Amino acid sequence: MNPPVSNEMQLAVIAGIVVVCLPLVLWMASWLLGLRYIPHSSVGVIEKFWSNRGSLKEGRILASSGEAGFQTRLLRGGLHWGLYPWQYRVHRQPLVAVSEGKIGYVYARDGQPLLPVQTLGHVVECNHFQDAQAFLANGGQRGRQRMVLREGVFAINCALFVVITEDNVFSGPVREREQTKYGDWQRQLAGERAFDPVIIGYGSRMTAQDIAGSARDERTISEQDDMQLLPSDNIGVVSVHDGPTVPAGEIIAPELPKREDGLDHNYFQDPEAFLTLGGKRGKQLQVLTDGTFFINRWFATVEMKPKTVIPIGYVGVVVSYYGGAGEDLTGEAFRYGEQVEPGHRGVWKQALAPGKYALNPYALKVEMVPTVNFVLRWITGQTESHRYDEDLESIELITADGYEPTLPLSLILHIDYQKAPRVVQRFGDVRRLISQTLDPLLTAYFRDVAQSSHMLDLLMKREEIQIRATAELGRRFLGYDIECVAVLIGRPEAKIDKARPDFNPIEQLFDQLRMRRLAEEQKATYSKQEEAAIRQKELNQAYAAAEKQKELTETRIGIEVASNRGEAQLAEAQGLAKRDVARAEGESRSKELLGKGEAARIAQIGLSEAAVQLQKIRAYGDPRLFALNLVSEHFANSTQPLVPERLLVMGEGQNGNGDGKAPAPGGGSQSYGMVGQLLTLLLSEHSGVNIAENKEGVAELEKFTRQMVEKKEGTGGTAPL
Repeated sequence: MNPPVSNEMQLAVIAGIVVVCLPLVLWMASWLLGLRYIPHSSVGVIEKFWSNRGSLKEGRILASSGEAGFQTRLLRGGLHWGLYPWQYRVHRQPLVAVSEGKIGYVYARDGQPLLPVQTLGHVVECNHFQDAQAFLANGGQRGRQRMVLREGVFAINCALFVVITEDNVFSGPVREREQTKYGDWQRQLAGERAFDPVIIGYGSRMTAQDIAGSARDERTISEQDDMQLLPSDNIGVVSVHDGPTVPAGEIIAPELPKREDGLDHNYFQDPEAFLTLGGKRGKQLQVLTDGTFFINRWFATVEMKPKTVIPIGYVGVVVSYYGGAGEDLTGEAFRYGEQVEPGHRGVWKQALAPGKYALNPYALKVEMVPTVNFVLRWITGQTESHRYDEDLESIELITADGYEPTLPLSLILHIDYQKAPRVVQRFGDVRRLISQTLDPLLTAYFRDVAQSSHMLDLLMKREEIQIRATAELGRRFLGYDIECVAVLIGRPEAKIDKARPDFNPIEQLFDQLRMRRLAEEQKATYSKQEEAAIRQKELNQAYAAAEKQKELTETRIGIEVASNRGEAQLAEAQGLAKRDVARAEGESRSKELLGKGEAARIAQIGLSEAAVQLQKIRAYGDPRLFALNLVSEHFANSTQPLVPERLLVMGEGQNGNGDGKAPAPGGGSQSYGMVGQLLTLLLSEHSGVNIAENKEGVAELEKFTRQMVEKKEGTGGTAPL
């Protein structure tokens, strides 16, 4: 038997039941009375089960006039009455939040159907999709919407709108068979970075494909150019996916100018304004430059492309793929395409100067044409940094004497910047110019030269061939608007014979040339050595003359001094001579007078002495004894040596042999012998006559002595001395 329950316990149990059941009862009462509470972080979507106004029309999802179904009216945070459970159901949905700097995309389940030319629903006034009733009343269209949501929190009826953000998909209470498509859209948008705004310039990012395309487009420009693309040097090429298509024959939509009333699509951020201005779907001519743009990627996608860089030393020839047909500016004689003014389809007449340009690569193609001298190498395995010549090889030749060399050469070219558009018209680009014109012309020319030349000519007359080639190729290239600056020929090379890999006929020629050159150099060396020896001799003479220069100068001065001294002495001698002549004349006159007086005196004395001498001679009896005595006396007193130091031969014989015989009177000869000579000497000494110096006096003395002897012999007596 159970113990009785106390009243206190019963009251406690009843109180517990009341405490537990009262909230439930109150909730049930409020629910039955139609009371609903919506948190302030949520909204309430009303679903009406039945209505006296009937059900929705065919194809409609939301009831805008009280019909049964999801209602356009939205419950905000707080308490709401009259929502009876047998008629209404309230679906709590979170508020739609779009993060700062992000974009939210909207899909409408209900509204007017899209037109055939439409891809997105047009923009209507609906308070950023927060007024579903206004959206439907203003003609909002079902499907993906052109208008996007920017950062913020929005109270949106998710029964009508599906909002896709980077973090969530707000699809509401509607359960669809293709519910997963919203998640697919989110992944697609995330893959295209569509929740982020388009950023051009600083902080922008190009894909690997864009970078590869940039490298391909700029493949002919050296990596060492002065201007380089920075990571921020890009543009945005816009492709619009809504609106009417471009006219037939056009590939790109034209740029839309701002309307006079101020309407502007603001760089594709206002799709409705873009279409109102007449924008067309497809790639747009207008590009996005530096900046941030909130663009609906369902409406327009943006492709990053690098800016067009024209480095220094180049010009950019613009080939336009859009615009109307322009008037040809090249004239009738030029039949290689048309040049047009900028803005028309074709090759623009004006080339772009060096710089950076925001050009749409789908509308304009820029061909880089070098305007400075550039080198092309026809050398196998070598290429310049511009890589125009990467497909060129050394030219194979056949000479007149049967050699088959390969000729490496280089060509220096120049293209006038004003003629660059004509070059692009003719060939399309510089590579085609080289491959289709320069290579065939150059190859044919040098093969013709080789066929008329010997191998030695290619080796020895290279400069002459270069000069002729530069002139001839320059003349030919002018017809293609190209200037040939110089042709530079390298050393010919022989083909390698696999059967005889060590045999090189050209090298043999070089050996012969080296030997010939060595012989010529030796001849020149010998000639120079000979000339050097001559110069050395002249130098030695110059050194000797320099060493004796002092003496030469002194002797030259001595000669001048002696000459001056001789002239002075000559003048002095002439003066003295005049003085002596005058003095001699005076003395001669004086002596003449004295002589006459003395002669008279001597004559008187002589007469007396002669008488005395005559008596002496007579006393000896023989005059010869007297003469001999006189001679002896004179010899004893004479200062003249008996044997003379010098022998004087006085007179000649008749036969000229000097035999001492004098001619006798009547043709005979008489010898006066030694005595006559002695007498002559004595008389000369006695008379003071210098026989050696006065030949006339000697002759007179000989004559006098001979007369004395002849007289003595003729008379047989003594002759007076």
